[in-house]
Amino acid sequence: MKKYSSAENSWMFYDWANSAYSIIITTAVFPLYYKAVATEAGVSLSNSTAYLGYTVAIATFILAMIGPILGTIADYEGLKKKFFLFFFLLGSLATLSLAFVPGDNWLALLIIYTITAVGFHGANIFYDAFLVDVTPEERMDHISARGFGLGYIGSTIPFIISIAIILLAGKGVIPLATSMASKLAFVITAIWWFSFTVPMLKNVHQLHGVKREPQLLVGSFRRLGGTFREIRKYRTVFLFLIAYFFYIDGVGTIISMSTAYGTDLGISSTNLLIILFVTQVVAAPFAIIYGKLAQKFTGKKMLYVGIFVYMIVCIYAFFMKTTMDFWVLAMLVATSQGGIQALSRSYFARLVPKEKANEFFGFYNIFGKFASVMGPLLLGVTAHLTGNSAYGVFSLIILFIIGIAFLAKVPEPDAKTS
Repeated sequence: MKKYSSAENSWMFYDWANSAYSIIITTAVFPLYYKAVATEAGVSLSNSTAYLGYTVAIATFILAMIGPILGTIADYEGLKKKFFLFFFLLGSLATLSLAFVPGDNWLALLIIYTITAVGFHGANIFYDAFLVDVTPEERMDHISARGFGLGYIGSTIPFIISIAIILLAGKGVIPLATSMASKLAFVITAIWWFSFTVPMLKNVHQLHGVKREPQLLVGSFRRLGGTFREIRKYRTVFLFLIAYFFYIDGVGTIISMSTAYGTDLGISSTNLLIILFVTQVVAAPFAIIYGKLAQKFTGKKMLYVGIFVYMIVCIYAFFMKTTMDFWVLAMLVATSQGGIQALSRSYFARLVPKEKANEFFGFYNIFGKFASVMGPLLLGVTAHLTGNSAYGVFSLIILFIIGIAFLAKVPEPDAKTS
């Protein structure tokens, strides 16, 4: 493997930058802080988990609706980075503003969290699409997986700092309330995300695109309709998107709801933070390993492995009762979380026309985001109806089964047919 170009390194380091959001805001500190605020306000544990699930569903629904339109516009020459910049700034500044929400306002927390999620995932639409601009097809699996690996490694640094501040504040070692320490973690996340995005903005440039038209918006809607018809002609792409729709729903739901679920089981905040930190450390080498194994066994076979691991996770979660159970579950997730996401991204990138990468990644996003509405909503409704989140987690297994069935029908990228 030849050394990495500045564009490849800068692109991979955006994973290093934004993964702080994934662990601190999506998975660990924010859910714990929100649950504490909601509980203090008199909201029951199952209802607060349900409201968080509804919030994740709303944010992903917004992205699902606007993703393809934005992707179509951004495929015009010179626009991809401008859209990336807008959503990156929206997400990072909204993350910073979480620190200034009054400590008793759980509803405002969820509203601003929705904005952070739109910014984070919106930027990722264009970040993912830049993969076709920074590296050739034969390196995509490796570069994509290494990006996820760097992300897991990089995210541990602000996460350790945040955990240390929160735990020391909780023990009275430093003169801060635990709530203020959590808010400081939001500030650290925003600064980390902002600082390490600079190389991406400086060194990554759009190489593939379509010529601009006089009326960009009208032309974009026209091209969007054409792209939808074109996707149906690309049988391989369409089958993959259906498979992705189902299996990524389960993955996303487990990632976004794991901390809230652990809290409902009575696992302490300290234990959850430690478990999530170790998960990040373990996930880093496994993401890279997935990329290397994909070069040997193909990306598709490694996707099978990742989906199968998540099916085991769903079954195990249903019977989970102790902190040790949560440790086992977290380590299982760590082995495949980054790998399945990285290989899905690079697999799809090899299937689509490079000059229309944003358009097709817009559909990749809409399939992924509409799927992510279904999972959290299912978990939220189930929690409300039964008072037990375990049934919702277990039901996700059907999504992985359907996803693997459709993936089996998708030929390898080298054999794609239109």
